[in-house]
Amino acid sequence: MGRGRVQLKRIENKINRQVTFSKRRSGLLKKAHEISVLCDAEVGLIVFSTKGKLFEYSTDSCMERILERYERYSYAERQLTATDHETPGSWTLEHAKLKGRLEVLQRNQGHYAGEDLDSLCMKELQNLEHQLDSALKHIRSRKNQLMHESISELQKKDEALQEQNNNLSKQVKEGEKELAQQTQWEQQSHDHLNSSSFVLTQPLSSLHLGEAYPTAGDNGELEGSSRQQQQNTVMPPWMLRHLNG
Repeated sequence: MGRGRVQLKRIENKINRQVTFSKRRSGLLKKAHEISVLCDAEVGLIVFSTKGKLFEYSTDSCMERILERYERYSYAERQLTATDHETPGSWTLEHAKLKGRLEVLQRNQGHYAGEDLDSLCMKELQNLEHQLDSALKHIRSRKNQLMHESISELQKKDEALQEQNNNLSKQVKEGEKELAQQTQWEQQSHDHLNSSSFVLTQPLSSLHLGEAYPTAGDNGELEGSSRQQQQNTVMPPWMLRHLNG
């Protein structure tokens, strides 16, 4: 025989009520997960037990983003459909919503810091661990990206400094080469001037410019001897021997 339809009313037995809540809560969370995966829907589920314990499920573990989207949508819808002025009751409702949202954020912040974990069940601890792991992955990825960018920037600076150093070394070598060529050219010019002055000094000393020659007189012998001396002075020795012979 099949199971009969369960009558929807409050379960009076406390134990049975707690067992039913646990089973139905697990099934509800499972269904929320299935619809979010199968239909690519953004789902946010919040359940409070009779003792005030919170159970929640959110797509991609981002309940805050879903609540913010819900608040924007609800506010826009209220603005479009509102026909009268806001009453003090609406402000009270808005204050209650904001207060509840603040409590959720503070509680989640404490959970992220490792505080007040005794009230969480195994599933909630697993979700919290998944959120922390995901956050750590994003943090490490961003840190590695910044490190790679810093290393790349340092490598570019090193290449620029190396290129500048090479250019300076090249300029120094060119300057030393030009200085050596200029010094060699000056030395060659100095040696050439010294050799030229030595060559000019030798013929001038051999001409006997300071020697006195006898003058021509009435005596023809004296004139002949002076001519002979002139010939001896100008002619080479081998020619003088030939003339004397």
